[in-house]
Amino acid sequence: MTQPKLTNLELKIMEALWTGGSSSIREIQETFPEKKRPAYTTVQTTVYRLEVKEAVRRVKKVGNFHIFEAAVSRDAAQRRLIDDLLALFGGRTQPVMARLIESGKLTLADVKEAEKTLRNLARKEKPL
Repeated sequence: MTQPKLTNLELKIMEALWTGGSSSIREIQETFPEKKRPAYTTVQTTVYRLEVKEAVRRVKKVGNFHIFEAAVSRDAAQRRLIDDLLALFGGRTQPVMARLIESGKLTLADVKEAEKTLRNLARKEKPL
């Protein structure tokens, strides 16, 4: 299944569901900082759009409101974002890695973890 492309607001709503679990629209809205909190109707419209994209699903109805849960994992959404980012660079990882190093966001521990992952992938690809 192709993962849906998510906007910034959609990602913030998904983050609320990934972190807090199943939630009503009001509960999702209240996870936003008070000063930057979108209107209830904005969150509602966005959740309904996420439902159409099959990124969230209604799990039950309580009174006159619905409870929603994430239908897409955080890992799958992150993979889609990274793939989209790399597409901007023609699939080349070097400019992205260079920027991470320049900004100080790529640590030696990150590099060691990446090397470990590359070694594991190389082992899996070797024919027996």
